[in-house]
Amino acid sequence: MIEATDGQSRPLLHPAPYADVPTSPFRPGPAGTHITIRGLCKYFAGWPLYENFDLDIPKNGIVSIFGPNGCGKSTLINMIAGLVPIDRGEILFDGKPLRDTRVGYVFQNYREALFPWMRTIDNIAYPLILEGKGKAEVDRRMAELVASFDVRFDLKRYPYELSGGQQQTASIMRALAPGPEVLFLDEPFSALDFEMTLFIREKLQEVFMRTGTTMMLVSHDLEEAVYLADHILLLTKRPTRVAEMLSYDEARPRTVDTLSQPQFIATKKESLRIFQQEMRR
Repeated sequence: MIEATDGQSRPLLHPAPYADVPTSPFRPGPAGTHITIRGLCKYFAGWPLYENFDLDIPKNGIVSIFGPNGCGKSTLINMIAGLVPIDRGEILFDGKPLRDTRVGYVFQNYREALFPWMRTIDNIAYPLILEGKGKAEVDRRMAELVASFDVRFDLKRYPYELSGGQQQTASIMRALAPGPEVLFLDEPFSALDFEMTLFIREKLQEVFMRTGTTMMLVSHDLEEAVYLADHILLLTKRPTRVAEMLSYDEARPRTVDTLSQPQFIATKKESLRIFQQEMRR
């Protein structure tokens, strides 16, 4: 049970993540949809954060999530990734449940995301070990990731011996190690200095261009959200709805010159207009 502010007890309908109990016949998304969300409900203290929320996330794109504080941006990706239980609804990946889908997650707090008792290289390899991969396969994948991220720090050191940017780099490498179908990133740049932010942005772009992995990125920085995205998901105040899903198809790789391109400026302006309109409601 959950206790509401009015003193009434209400049942927590499905305390386990992904209680696949749709409230109505499931409606698939349009062609090209990767993640389909139908009838999603999430309550805190009896008050709705998400209620009968529907969303279609396109495949092989980067979706940036932007919205007012408290609208549940991080909660949304945490529910999709199975880290936070949903109260009602259904979420499918290419028509499959989460248990049949390989996902990766990059946490905002990289200092707590890595196991301090493991060397950094062992942290990165951990998902592969869990899958039962042999040493040769693990070593091959580690070599690929090191080359891809141009790693120049000692991966045999422990996480606490690394800088924040190096720890976040290791966190992203770990999330990518098993080749996820979907990569979730919860404000991955918020605790990084500007130099490291630029480096990680470019590496994520390179990974996306090479693999086409569907990514969902939570951001509090509108310029960052637009710069990286193929789609900008703009959310409303709670109970949270989709205000708009804007498309942004500027060619990659995007560079500093992208910031002055007419399409970037127009997309950022429209995103800001929608955000401000929602804040005035």
